[in-house]
Amino acid sequence: MSEFHPIDMQTWPMAQAFHYYTRIAPTSYTINVNMDVTILRRELKKRGYKFFPAYLYLATRVISNQQELRIHVKDGVLGYWDTLTPAYPQFHADDKTTSLLWTEYNEKFAYFYNAYLNDTKQHGQSHGILSSKGVPPANTYIISCIPWFTFNSFSLHNHGIKDYYVPSFEAGGFAETAGGKINMPLSVTVHHAVTDGYHLKVFFDELQRMMDCPGEWL
Repeated sequence: MSEFHPIDMQTWPMAQAFHYYTRIAPTSYTINVNMDVTILRRELKKRGYKFFPAYLYLATRVISNQQELRIHVKDGVLGYWDTLTPAYPQFHADDKTTSLLWTEYNEKFAYFYNAYLNDTKQHGQSHGILSSKGVPPANTYIISCIPWFTFNSFSLHNHGIKDYYVPSFEAGGFAETAGGKINMPLSVTVHHAVTDGYHLKVFFDELQRMMDCPGEWL
């Protein structure tokens, strides 16, 4: 289970920025990048793994190394979780709706992958905004994919949701370049009160590194 740790506002380096971007100028923003998934797709296919759960695992693993991306409000207290739990959509071909399913993160890929397969097998066909697995835990973040097309830009609007500071992710369909490289567009929406551009730069760099070095975690 992920533990929640309160933040000491007297010593937290982001305290002034948090006040400014929540009380004076509430701001969230979206960054769109292209991730090179050439090596990752090739290695996953070689080993018989699906891409989507690997995408969930990698994003969650990189998040687990950055406190700025795990900040949350619990019982009115600002703090951060040890890890986050990915919640992701399940598309239903019969009525073209989606349901939200979640799989608890495990740092070992094989454990997480098997848990994902079990969750989708057991709950993937249940309809409704939430799957039959029920309400996600408090440390959940949303990570999704639009596989039917690629995109240059995607922006998520939360319509004034307050005290929501964890990131939201949207990937798009793969696009092959003239040189044979496979790119995946990735959009990340964050709250400026807890996440600066530099923090996302660190995230994207590490995510790309792990995609390029699957032997480290497979």
